[in-house]
Amino acid sequence: MTTLSLATLQRIPPEIARPSYDPRGVEIGIVHLGIGAFHRAHQAIYTDDALGQNGGAWGICGVSLRSSDVRDRMRPQNGLYTAVEKSPEAVHRRVIGSVREILFLGAERSAIDARLAHPATRIVTLTVTEKGYCHDPSNGRLNFEHRDIAHDLATPREPASVIGLLVAALDARRNAGSGPLTIVCCDNLPHNGRVLRGLVAEFAETRDAALARWIEQNASFPSTMIDRIVPATTAADIADNDAALGMHDAAPVVFEPFKQWVIEDRFVTDRPNWEAGGAQLVADVAPFEAMKLRLLNASHSAFAYLGFLAGHEFIYQVAAQPVFVTFMRRFMNDEVTPTLEIPGTIDVAAYGDALVRRFANPALPHRTQQIAMDGSQKLPQRLLATARDNLAAGRAMPLLTLAVAGWMRYVAGRDEAGRPIKVDDPLAAQFSAIADRHRDDPRSLARDLLGVRAIFGDDLSRDPRFAEPVTSCLEQLFRDGAARTVARTVAAR
Repeated sequence: MTTLSLATLQRIPPEIARPSYDPRGVEIGIVHLGIGAFHRAHQAIYTDDALGQNGGAWGICGVSLRSSDVRDRMRPQNGLYTAVEKSPEAVHRRVIGSVREILFLGAERSAIDARLAHPATRIVTLTVTEKGYCHDPSNGRLNFEHRDIAHDLATPREPASVIGLLVAALDARRNAGSGPLTIVCCDNLPHNGRVLRGLVAEFAETRDAALARWIEQNASFPSTMIDRIVPATTAADIADNDAALGMHDAAPVVFEPFKQWVIEDRFVTDRPNWEAGGAQLVADVAPFEAMKLRLLNASHSAFAYLGFLAGHEFIYQVAAQPVFVTFMRRFMNDEVTPTLEIPGTIDVAAYGDALVRRFANPALPHRTQQIAMDGSQKLPQRLLATARDNLAAGRAMPLLTLAVAGWMRYVAGRDEAGRPIKVDDPLAAQFSAIADRHRDDPRSLARDLLGVRAIFGDDLSRDPRFAEPVTSCLEQLFRDGAARTVARTVAAR
């Protein structure tokens, strides 16, 4: 079967959109670290729109950090791939041309180093997930005990971590006179630009105080808020797309119609006209990111843990259960919205209604276990920051504490039928050891999980207004199961 590539681009059916510019003539100005499905369904599309409207040297060099899979799929296609937008009403496809180079760190380090140090590279963007920053999620500080950070301090020329890679690149730019760099974090971290700037500064200061001062003057770290639901691409998605294209595309991405990108207008370099794709440049991202993390991401996590335990493989199946929808609406309205500073342009009630519809989209089979990954890195910003605000205000939060208990029940490693759960988390071994000690004692299990300082800090485990409801909810989950516990908790409100 013919493969999608620059040579075959003009042979795709006319109803499938293609770049309005010639990708061959686009020079690279952006390096993206972590070129997975989300980047290709989000920032790469915004960049494609910017290139189509304004042109410019804003091609993307995508870097795979852990696996060669994306490189091996996309390089034979000259970086082209199909973006597939799915809703219950329709499917829309377009071929994206903004990714002009794909490299794999495990085999092409020197080429990546050269690209990062090149004067034409003005922007680095990142989607490496929360765990990729080697930090302590409870306080946002760099974890110097992380094995990758320890390695990078000892071997600075061959960094293993994203933080080490960025600092090495900035050092190379300083030595070569390559000019300033804007580094744009696109992961779900609160104040993500500020956090990344702090992590880079901590690492650089440990390596070389003069380098840290240079970075302070020559690099900027805009905060961002990103939003689009992007489930993992399946073999069926690829087969359906091949049939529509009339040729093979090994790297399509599937996503919902909704997208949002809010960016702090803090650049030390020029940038693409991302507004062409609908990006918002603002002075302060914080209100937007808090809404997204605490409403969308928190609800997603609650559905993932409690929905999986209740026997649902996909989020849309959870969203088809009236009692879970009631849970979500009351959680957002009663326990989250009072903690938020709502931007004046946002109708928070309409935003919540849209989230319910987005979760219920059956065209996007988003697995609960995909969202459940890396919970130790996600809970602090998705749920625990809201918990602290509610504690400070003296507000009860029975639905939030049930969501935290759902996470505990999940990471204990066995479902309600006693089958093993594959817990994909940096702290999975620690959770397994705790569960092995307390599998038949939910109260002790809750106590020891609350004692994981990297997640809960020093305060939440000691506050009975949080610890006791979480423990009680965990006992109910073990005794009655997730579906009955959710129903009982909602009925009690």
